[in-house]
Amino acid sequence: MTRRRTKGPDCFTGDLFQNLALPDAEPEPEPTPTRSAARETAAQMLGVLDNWVERGWLRTLDAAFARFLWTEAPYCPPLLLLAAALASHQLGRGHVCLDLKATLEDPAFALSLPPDGPQVLAATPAQPPAEVLAGVTLAQWREALAVPDLVSEESASAEPANEAAGNTPLVLAGTRLYLRRYWQYEQDVRAGIERRLARAAQVEAGLPLEVARAALDALFAPHSKESPRAADWQKLACALAARSAFSIVTGGPGTGKTTTVVRLLALLQTLALGRAGQGTRAARPLRIRLAAPTGKAAARLNESIAGAVERLPFEALQAHVDPATLRNAIPTVVATLHRVLGTRPGSRRFRHDAVNPLPVDVLVIDEASMVDLEMMAAVLDALPSSARLILLGDKDQLASVEAGAVLGELCDRAREGHYTQASRTWLEAATGERIDAAMLDEHGLPLDQAIAMLRESHRFASESGIGALAELVNAGDAVAVAKIWSRGYDDLARIVCQADDDGPLRALVVEGRVDDSGSVRAQRHGYRHYLETMRATRPEPGAPPEALADWAAGVLRAHGAFQLLCALRRGPWGVEGLNRRVARLLHEEGLIDPHGDWYAGRPVLVTHNDYELGLMNGDIGIALELPVAAGEPTVLRVAFPAGDGSGTVKWVSPSRLQGVETVFALTVHKSQGSEFTHAALVLPDTYSPILTRELVYTGITRARSFLTLAVPEGRAVLDRAVLARVQRASGLMAGLARDAQAA
Repeated sequence: MTRRRTKGPDCFTGDLFQNLALPDAEPEPEPTPTRSAARETAAQMLGVLDNWVERGWLRTLDAAFARFLWTEAPYCPPLLLLAAALASHQLGRGHVCLDLKATLEDPAFALSLPPDGPQVLAATPAQPPAEVLAGVTLAQWREALAVPDLVSEESASAEPANEAAGNTPLVLAGTRLYLRRYWQYEQDVRAGIERRLARAAQVEAGLPLEVARAALDALFAPHSKESPRAADWQKLACALAARSAFSIVTGGPGTGKTTTVVRLLALLQTLALGRAGQGTRAARPLRIRLAAPTGKAAARLNESIAGAVERLPFEALQAHVDPATLRNAIPTVVATLHRVLGTRPGSRRFRHDAVNPLPVDVLVIDEASMVDLEMMAAVLDALPSSARLILLGDKDQLASVEAGAVLGELCDRAREGHYTQASRTWLEAATGERIDAAMLDEHGLPLDQAIAMLRESHRFASESGIGALAELVNAGDAVAVAKIWSRGYDDLARIVCQADDDGPLRALVVEGRVDDSGSVRAQRHGYRHYLETMRATRPEPGAPPEALADWAAGVLRAHGAFQLLCALRRGPWGVEGLNRRVARLLHEEGLIDPHGDWYAGRPVLVTHNDYELGLMNGDIGIALELPVAAGEPTVLRVAFPAGDGSGTVKWVSPSRLQGVETVFALTVHKSQGSEFTHAALVLPDTYSPILTRELVYTGITRARSFLTLAVPEGRAVLDRAVLARVQRASGLMAGLARDAQAA
């Protein structure tokens, strides 16, 4: 009788072990001395993994995954168990897979050592990754993975290499080891993009060049021939996206991504509605949906989209389409991706999928750098084959907290262009703009022809220190970053913070000062500003709801004038330590009274979507004490921005908020999609692998008008962060490039 291998413990089936099934196996033979030794060696490896868990180097889940595989194949090589645990661990760090070759070159990188937060003293000595992998070659590690019950190998065509390939929990693709589910996500994303890129010729053939040129000229103001300038990449981006079923518009803060996409939608609707009267059936407007990964990003896009639509030159397009009809055909409501796809409680799956596709012709996703691989796979699965997908985002920002850096990978070649001569000829005919010959590449990939990078920032002026610093960090120029503070930029400041000296941090978070001398730069606020606004403008008892709403909206605006940002979650320089420290400093100043979990002035961050309350992950609210008559009990409510661009608020009882945390300090990851008048970025006193140029760049660009960088003594931490890049293991671009060459 054969024994059916199980899916593993029930507690795993909803996550890493979902849909895991192992093939039927023959009865296990009686142990032999060789097998007993192998089992003992594997048990020793599990002991090493347990030791890493004890020290905080590895998650409990990662070691449990390796132990589960061992129970299914007790005689598997210990290097397989190590690889499985590391592959699982990489997912928690944002990687899609484990790169065996890179791990052998830098074993500590696989565990992101040292870990975030204080070091844990374990009962037994540690055996570091470099020691465990000492002397192991890539060929030996690959050979150890040759256990068909557990690992299948991807064939060149990405089809299962054997009958068991559809069930094994691990997939090996070259030197990359995947958990099966994430390997499948990567295949699905790659195939979904390629199917849309393959339609480029068909889309372009249906695009009347003369009408497109006339519409683009109407949407973008002409420039004087007497004053030559650089190419208008907003106009080029619109034309490029109009000729493809898949397109990306990337660019830094203030480069006009929202303005560009609104004009692109106007172009697409003009082309669609302008077909009426051409002898075909009556034209209908395109069904367009606007989406963002988080509630905060959706709220911001709501506000900016409405303004961009109002600025559209509708009358200039009346030769092609009725202006009123066109105005009504451009949506201004933005929803989260979860809401667009339709969540299913208790399930990773969505209501809309390949069987029940989205009823859309165009889907636009803003802040696409925050979209992880699993979500992108779900989006492509739910899109009808005829629909366009348009991604907007800053390729240099941090990627999603979850596994995958899809936008960053896809846009890796965006700065250099890599356009073919055919693309250049068509784009120049459609726009009248000239593309520099340096951006041509006769071997440009189909993906390159679908990506446009906006290059001119309208938020940061040429004299802006924030803009200059962001550029230098992006370039990885640590020496220039160190020198920028001596240039006297009005919008930049740097202070030194120490764990045992509250003075500089107190001056910063309370007053917005950069030293203890009492000097305050104009309009540079700290947290005193919103807390005193809360008290000074509080309505009298009996005030109407409108007055309460205006008061709350004013407090929320005042809170947005300053935000403390940090890189880590744990430790004295993470959100946990800084939230406690800042609360103490504000209490000592008499600005808050933090007794109990809830108190007036407590800022809170929503940590997961709550559709019943209409709150999304990333939303920030303020606890306010509503005015009541003397002798009546205090009423505390939390005010959140309505999230629809209206500027109104929604009131929520604290008892209904299950997933919130205090947010005097906010991680840079959680700040994505937000802007603050004055942002202060705090770096820890010791380097962590979490610190990368992408994190520093993202923190810098959260500042709208002023940036304060709080650093430890010396340059070492900042220099290492600027020089380090996010390197997420993945095979997405390699697969797209390989398929393009094969075609």
